Amino acid sequence: MPIPIPENPKILVTRTDRIGDLVLTTPVFKALRERFPGAWIAAVIFLEHREILAGNPYLDEVILYDKQGSEKNFWGAFWFAQKLRKKKFNIVIHCHGTNRMHMAGWFARIPVRIGYARRAAWALTHVHPYDKKEGKKQEAEYLLELLAPLGIQPSREVRTFFPITHRAERSLENLFLFHKIPQNLPWIVLSPSASDATKMWPAERFGALATRIHKGTPSIFIAIGTKEDRTIVEALKRNTTAPVFDMSGRLSLGMLGALFKKSALLVSNDSGPVHIAAAVGTPVVSIFGRYESGLGPCRWRPLGDQTRVVAKDVSAIPETQRQFTYINEISVDDVFQAVSELTTKAAKR
Repeated sequence: MPIPIPENPKILVTRTDRIGDLVLTTPVFKALRERFPGAWIAAVIFLEHREILAGNPYLDEVILYDKQGSEKNFWGAFWFAQKLRKKKFNIVIHCHGTNRMHMAGWFARIPVRIGYARRAAWALTHVHPYDKKEGKKQEAEYLLELLAPLGIQPSREVRTFFPITHRAERSLENLFLFHKIPQNLPWIVLSPSASDATKMWPAERFGALATRIHKGTPSIFIAIGTKEDRTIVEALKRNTTAPVFDMSGRLSLGMLGALFKKSALLVSNDSGPVHIAAAVGTPVVSIFGRYESGLGPCRWRPLGDQTRVVAKDVSAIPETQRQFTYINEISVDDVFQAVSELTTKAAKR
């Protein structure tokens, strides 16, 4: 049931989580702005994710939470809550339930506190069942359901947003000039790493895929990841004859968005880059291996009609007999077929 709120409320949204999760939260900002055009809408995010929301057209303020620094301990978190209290928010929506954020909203004395039934749910005034773990809908669809107490109904068309700044574009251009990356062929981005080994398609198969794509469509391949992923990229490069440039650890989040905007395709494991690429309109092939409820492609697939998910068909396997991951059972042929379908569709546009 909708709750009484001011005509132009001050609304806070918290999402202190991973990169892709934050990108998938951006439809919430749009829905709030459409419902409350005159509201002051702010978001609390991790300091290191600030480029994801830079210039978001639906936000008035981005509040950075430094969990690794000044807000690391209890007292840092407490004084952060006091900063929020001074801003006099009317409503807070916790898109990812954490003890720190739930308690911050409580300490800040925000009258309406909406969130999931997990981790210090006692600090909330409106508790939504933690149904995301069922994995029956896409993450953004689940998040929009949190807004029901505010009289907001989920939209049929859900779109994410990621900013492309001139600064990021210039930085990318200078970096690629320095590394002498050719611009006379299409750029295809490969993301062979992930936050968990159970999500990582073998680097050797990424290499074989690059060879096969390059044979049919000569391209420049750009491998991305953190600097810790360079051994994975080296394994990829050893298993292909295609030209691969290692940009792991060299791109900021803003530069990553600018790269995707100029690229013809992203092939990636289930990880944050797929959601950035989908947000800027880049064709995406996302490889999934996990099927545990809440971790599979139904919840974490990239949004948009220029995306493809490659996963093993487990419909004939009883749930009690399924493995945690089938990532090693996905073949190069499987991924290449998805690439071909997507590129053919793009060529017809």
